[in-house]
Order: sequence, then structure tokens, then C-alpha cells
Amino acid sequence: MNPIWRFLNRITGLQVGLLATAVAILIYFSSFTPYKIPFIDEFDLKAYDFHLRTRGPVTPTGEVAIVAIDEKSLDALGKWPWPRTRMAELIRKLSAMDPSVIALDIVFSEPDESSGAVVLRKLRQEFGNSDPRLASLVKKAEAKADNDRILSNALSEAPMVLGYFFFTGDEVSAPEDRQKETYLIPSRFASVRQISEAEPRFKVLDASGVARNIPVIASSAESFGYFNIAPDMDGTVRWVDLVIKYGDEYYPHISIESLRRYADFPNLILNVADYGVDSINIGDVIVPTDEHGRLLVNFRGGPHTFPHYSAADIVEGAVPREAIEGKIIIIGATAIGIYDMRVTPFSGVFPGVEILANTIDTIISGDFIYRPEWIYVYDLLSILIPGVLLSLVIPRVSALFTALFTIVMATVYIYANHYVFVHLKLWLTDIYPVFTIIFVSSSTTVFQFVSEQRKKKEIREAFSRYVDRSVVNEIVKNPGLLNLGGEEKVLTVLFSDVRGFTNITEKLIPQALVKLMNDYLTPMTEVILKNGGTVDKYMGDAIMAFWGAPLPQADHAIRACKAALEMERRLIETQTTWDKPGIPRLVSGIGLSTGKAVVGNMGSSTRFDYTVMGDVVNLGSRLEGLTKEYGVRIIVPKPTYEEVKDFFVFRELDLVKVKGKDIPIAIYELMGYAGEPRIKEIAEVFEAGLKAYRAMAWTVAVEYFDSCLELKPDDGPSKAFLKRIELLRAVALPAEWDGVFVMKTK
Repeated sequence: MNPIWRFLNRITGLQVGLLATAVAILIYFSSFTPYKIPFIDEFDLKAYDFHLRTRGPVTPTGEVAIVAIDEKSLDALGKWPWPRTRMAELIRKLSAMDPSVIALDIVFSEPDESSGAVVLRKLRQEFGNSDPRLASLVKKAEAKADNDRILSNALSEAPMVLGYFFFTGDEVSAPEDRQKETYLIPSRFASVRQISEAEPRFKVLDASGVARNIPVIASSAESFGYFNIAPDMDGTVRWVDLVIKYGDEYYPHISIESLRRYADFPNLILNVADYGVDSINIGDVIVPTDEHGRLLVNFRGGPHTFPHYSAADIVEGAVPREAIEGKIIIIGATAIGIYDMRVTPFSGVFPGVEILANTIDTIISGDFIYRPEWIYVYDLLSILIPGVLLSLVIPRVSALFTALFTIVMATVYIYANHYVFVHLKLWLTDIYPVFTIIFVSSSTTVFQFVSEQRKKKEIREAFSRYVDRSVVNEIVKNPGLLNLGGEEKVLTVLFSDVRGFTNITEKLIPQALVKLMNDYLTPMTEVILKNGGTVDKYMGDAIMAFWGAPLPQADHAIRACKAALEMERRLIETQTTWDKPGIPRLVSGIGLSTGKAVVGNMGSSTRFDYTVMGDVVNLGSRLEGLTKEYGVRIIVPKPTYEEVKDFFVFRELDLVKVKGKDIPIAIYELMGYAGEPRIKEIAEVFEAGLKAYRAMAWTVAVEYFDSCLELKPDDGPSKAFLKRIELLRAVALPAEWDGVFVMKTK
């Protein structure tokens, strides 16, 4: 046997299910290594998006609003970037409406080259040495025309949080002069607090450089925050890094610094533990993070969930004071072409400024979505429990139940997980349990399918040596056929036996006898199976077969007659190969019988045969015995004759009473196929003689039987009736004599 099959024979569906569960656990652990399977983690992220979208939008706190540099602003105030004087005007108008905080999602990293101060500066540098008085006047004019200074003055009068950008990759190749970033110091984390006994080991995003505001603008503010936003591996923003390390210091995100200013400048504290960053304190407010200092943003909805006010409307005074007063205002670009397009769980086109608004509102509301510390234990249990449960259940149930059970289990888990997400604000893993359910179910089902196919193949191979393939296929499709019991069917039974076989066996050595038997039974069996029959059993040289079961065969009698004729022909052909070695000539007799019989498995609960029982079987056996009496090869009773008389040539042989029966039956010799004129002529002459015989017209009968012998010199029935007439002439027959022949033996 193939080693693979030997292995499959030794394992069970339970073992396959447990193995699949173990594989799922290994895949889960691989997610913490460089060899992780990326698409699985991506599916888990998409599940988070599904939960958010299914939950739907929630109402923001109302403490955050956006002043948008939108298409309307560009049409009204000019193309971007605007002169610093325009930005100064916007800041002054906003500041006059008394917001709590104005956060700029913009960095002014280059001087404004559009101002007149640039021209005046060049004049002062060119003529200042020749005319000190002129230089002084130019310097005063330069100060008034300095757009950067104008913006700086406006910023210094407003509750500003200036934005900047950290480089977190290889963007900055030259070492930075960090002395230039001293203005950031007021906005750094005041301390890093250890909250566990074990030595904290944490790693946050590291910056390699900074895109700073120019000094004249930076000096106008006392609050700063970076506005970096990093997407997940699939390009979707779900987290925001609330802390970045730059040099030896830790700096806050613009959302954190905006809230710090909103809360009147409490200290910022970074809480760390042995597993990483735990949380951030903004005074008494605790912001939970993951181990890398990231906040899972609870997006309030899609674009424009927060109030949007056009910068043009602010400048024109078209926005009421109460819309701005006391709020955290974020200024950022939303016009197509000038803002950085982001992808979020709610939308594929999402302005970065709105991500900041969602981040701030999540913290203000305290509506955090948690990824708990025990998530890894939960992950393992959510893989192990369904995997083991499925491994126990699937091998005991049908494929349909397995499919339904798998669908229900996965659906219930997803629904329960969604309920926990929406109502308890816990983001638990979706993909690994669902993957385990599907993987274990499919693996176990496939194994069972392969095992069943293998078993079916073994059954076919084994049983095909004994019965027709139709029987095998029926057993494979319906194993219940192997149960004890039977059913009544109309079928045709065939008995075949070699005449004088006992005398033949006495003349052969055992090896020659075995070979002769195999050489005889093999072609006979092939003929039966080819014609759709089932070989019931071999009894020495005798064969019992039947048609019409286990599969229905409307033409079972025709098939049996064809098989009988072909068996006779094949025996003659085979005999030619035996003549040279001197094997005695074999002559067989075949009895056919059609009628009702019980067919099924007969025997004990440990060993049984698929066979037929009933009077029709006994009659077939008796008719096979009568072939010797009449010197013919094939005899059928009237029921069989009536079924097939249009397809074959028959001649009525006699009315007989078989042993065990009181009612005589008409029997017929199957002579050949319809359309053979010579055979038909013999049949007609013989039946004329039979009619005269029954009328006790002995002389006429003899003439007809003699005519048959002229047509066929070795005609057994004619010889038998001539002998019978010779005996009957010598006795006085009663007037009611019916010509019935009484069979004395089986």
C-alpha cells in the first residue's frame, strides 16, 4: 500500500481537526515574527473597519470645529499658498471670536517671498552703507512690509498651537542641529513615569529630523505639536501616534498639545510599563494607548461629521461668534489638490485635518476603543476552543450539518464580537477565530471526503471481484444495503452447470482441475457482468446469477437470455483452446426463471451474502437440471418466454411438474435470436410434432420428430420424445391423459 494511504489509514478526523487547530495557532504566533502572513492581519484590520461602519456615525461632543481652506476660500481669497498677511487676517478674525484653542494643521517652513520686505531688504543691503538715514527709513518700511512678522504678531495674540512635521524615515540624511528646536521644549512631555515594578521596555516612533516653522513664526507661540499621521499596512488610518521620540526627548501630537492648552497647560506625563507604553496623562485626563504610544481613533463618522466653516466666511464675518467661541478650532486644507488625501474606515477620501478632529473628540469624549492587555490570551482561547469543538463534532455528523454548523458558529462569533465592540468598546480579534473555524471545518471535511473516497475505492476494488460493478456502486452510494434484510422484486435468475463434471474431475490432477475451473468460470463471469448481471455465487462448476437487482432493470429477462446465449457461444470458443491439451469437452446446461423473489443480504450479523430467495430461484435450478433430460443447453419457463418471445426464437419443449410442485408448467428451449430462419423452421416442425404427441397421434408425431432430426441430426428433444413415444405405445393411457411429464429428481 502507498505510504500516504497507510498514514491516512492511521489518522482520524479528530486528529486532523486538532492538527488544523495547531496550524492556526502557529499562524497566529507567526504574526509576531518577520514570517507573518500579511493578508491575515489585513483582514483583521478590515474587520475593525466593518465594525465601525456597521455601528454607524456617532454625534461628536461639539467641542471641535474645522476652519477649512476649501474651494470657496480659494475662489474668494486667491490660490494657495496665501500671503502670510491673509493668514494673519484669518487668525485675527478667529481670535476675535474667542476660541479656546486654534490649532494649525500647517507648517510655515519657508519665508514668505511674496512680501515687499524682500525688495526693501535688498535696497537696505545695497544702499545702507552710503546713506544711514535712508537705511533707517528702509528698515522701518521693511518691518511694516514683513508678512512673516505680520503673521507672527497675529499668532502671538491668539491661543495658538503651531503644527510641525517630524521625519521618521530616511528623509533627513544630514544630522540636525537640535539647538534650533529649543522652542519645542515647552510642549515636550514633562516626564516619563514608570507604572510597573519591572523595568519598562518600550519603543515609540523615532524621528530623524523635523520640518520646523521659521524662527520668526515659531517665536510667536508657546504651544507646538506635530501632525504626523501614519497609515496601517493597507494604507488606512486607524491609529495616531500620540508620542514621538526626537533625540532624548518625547514630544506630543498636535491633538494632545491642543487638549493640553484647552485644559490650561497641565503637565504631560508618559506612563510606561514592562510591556510598553500604557497611557498618557494630560493633567487628570488619562488617554489609553497601545504599547507603542498609539491611540486607536474612534472615528465619529465620514467626512463633514464635524462643523466645517470656510476660511472665506470667517474673513468676511459670515460665521456667528457662538460657532467658534470656546471651541478647539483646527485650521487645515480640504480643497481638492492641496490637502493630503487619506483613507479611513469610513471613507477612501478623508482630509487629514478631519482625522485630527476625530482624534481630539475621541479624547474629549473619553469614548475610547480598547485593545486590552489580555487580548493575546483571548486570541489563543478563541482559536483553541472553536478548533477543538469542531474537531469533536465534525467527524460525527454529515457534510451538510458541518456546513451549517460552521456558518452558524462563524456568524454567531462575528455578531457577538460586534456587540462587544459597539457596547463594550473592546476590539477583539475577528480573523483568527473565523479563520480557525473555516480552516478546521474545511480541513476535516476534506479529510473525511478523501477518506470516504478511498474507502469507496477499496470497496469497489474488493467487491468488483465478486459482484457486478452496479452492485458495488449501489453499496457505495447506499451503505445501508450492507444491512441484513431484503425486499421483494421481479427479476430473472440464471443457473448454469457443467454436465458430468464429477467424472471429468476424476480424470484430472488437482492443479489441472483448478486451472480448468478458472478457465471456465472466468469467461462465463465476464459474460454475465457484461450483460449487467450479478454473480450470486459459485458452487463448484455451477454458477448462480440474477438480473433486476440491486438496480432496477426493466429488460432483466432480455439481458439474462442474451447472457445465456453468449455463455453457450463462449464455452464453444473456449473449448477449442482445451482440445489440444486433451481436456475433456465440457457441455453446460442453463436454466432461466423470471418472477418475484426476495433479494438482499441474507446470513448473520457478522457474515452474510447478497443473494435472492424464492420459488423463482428453485424453479431456475430445476430447469437447469432438465436440460440433461431434453438434451438442450437453455430452458426457460413460460413467464420468461412471455417477457422476451419477440426478441428470441423459442420452441415449446413440454409441460412438466418439477419436484415439489403440483401444477405443471410449460417450458421452452431458448434456441437463438429472432431472425434466424433455420432455427425457426426447426422450432415450427418440433412444435407440430409436440401437438401430435399430446393428441396421442403417435405416428404423426414420429414423422415430425424424424423431420427435425433431418434438419438437426443431434436434436436432443426430438430424440427424447421418440423414446418416450416408443414407451407410451406399449401402455394403455387414460382418456384424460394430458401429456405432462413428471420430474422425479431435482
